[in-house]
Amino acid sequence: QTISGEHGLDTNGVYNGTSELQLERMNVYFNEASGNKYVPRAVLVDLEPGTMDAVRAGPFGQ
Repeated sequence: QTISGEHGLDTNGVYNGTSELQLERMNVYFNEASGNKYVPRAVLVDLEPGTMDAVRAGPFGQ
């Protein structure tokens, strides 16, 4: 969630930023998918129940 926001991405993976430099370096953490959406190159998740509940309840849990 933090990294997406820092790179100008909304919760749907759409770039909403204004920085050319930001867009140039998007491929460090994200791959461009169809429809000009970006998906994470890797997902690391703590599988403890409390952490999973927090992720599900957040904006990326949908």
